[in-house]
Amino acid sequence: MNSVLLSSVPTQMVFLFIVAVLLGLLLAHAPRVLSRLAPSFLAAFVLLQTHIGNAQTPTPAETQPTTGPASVLLRELPDLSVAAPPIPGDYVRSDQGWVTFGYTTYAAPRMEPVFKAANEAREKIELEFGQSVLAKVEVRVARNPEEMKKLAPYGRPPPSYASGVAYPDLHLVLLTLVAPGPVADAPDLTEVFVHELSHVALFDAVQGAHVPRWFNEGIAIYVSGEHPFARTQTLSNASFSKSLLPMTGLDAKFPANHYEVGVAYAQSADFVRFLLRDADKARFQSLIARVRAGTMFDRAIEDAYGTDFRKLEYQWKEDVAKRYAFLPSLAGGSFLWALVIVAMFVGYMKRRKRNKVFYQKWENEEAREAEAKRMQLAAENSLAEELRNNTMRPKQELPKVEHDGHWHTLH
Repeated sequence: MNSVLLSSVPTQMVFLFIVAVLLGLLLAHAPRVLSRLAPSFLAAFVLLQTHIGNAQTPTPAETQPTTGPASVLLRELPDLSVAAPPIPGDYVRSDQGWVTFGYTTYAAPRMEPVFKAANEAREKIELEFGQSVLAKVEVRVARNPEEMKKLAPYGRPPPSYASGVAYPDLHLVLLTLVAPGPVADAPDLTEVFVHELSHVALFDAVQGAHVPRWFNEGIAIYVSGEHPFARTQTLSNASFSKSLLPMTGLDAKFPANHYEVGVAYAQSADFVRFLLRDADKARFQSLIARVRAGTMFDRAIEDAYGTDFRKLEYQWKEDVAKRYAFLPSLAGGSFLWALVIVAMFVGYMKRRKRNKVFYQKWENEEAREAEAKRMQLAAENSLAEELRNNTMRPKQELPKVEHDGHWHTLH
């Protein structure tokens, strides 16, 4: 009876009108409440459509989970065989339990460090998050960027500049053995893998709830530990020049400017490090749990750390300034060149001192050898002189006496 009544057009329109009015009021006066109730409205609407028989069968693209709060309703992992093409037949499959790798035999020598890093990264992430994550992940390692595109989910190609990409809602990670670009360098496969795996892990930890871009990227860089010296240089220069970016401006996207995007990545990773200090690890885990439970991120971080976000950001900037106070711009190019010159000079002086010792030793040995030769020559000359004198000295005749007209020699 009720199904027949709801299936009538006027009743449906009245119901939709009431829903629209309620949504409008909530949007105007309680946007946060609306964001929390959005999944419930969505579920109610789907349930209504199911009862009245008007629901349509969704296409494969529509069945893909989203990254918004509605994905919190998902409990089953999606069928990857429907969302993405199968791996090529010449790929090797390696099942490591919770993670499965697909790669060519050409990539085999580079995969051992990746296998080892997988378990280490998972343990580190679960320890930091205080949540069990990454129940099942598939990793596909392509020969080159073009092949990586062919392994991507339908209609969702990876960015043209990427050496790796994560599809957290599908628990899928794509990697390439050759970085995009004219140079075609070999990327650090382990670093890229851990970075992308961290995105999937965060999605699991918060069950797909929205987190700021800086938080997502900051965690990935913090866990992978990539480019530490470059990030230190960028962060120290930005702190010294007062060009750190407002964290609130890094919520949806990062700047397009090359310098600013470097600053954005560096400070995102460092802000996450600041949030994960030993004294604050429990607060960080509380933040993850609150977002997972449906609290908006801005509210969750303030509740977890017991302070306003602006104060938290100010404390982080003070921490950065203290850590880099002893080198205002030590990571700058001119300073590095100065260090190189000093190092070369010190090396030259050490080498000169070492050579001087060797040369003195050689001179002493040569002097001793010369003295020995001189003394030998003097001895030889003395002997020769003596022989010469003996040869030239007249022989002394024996005394003679005369007797009876004859001379006789005395013996």
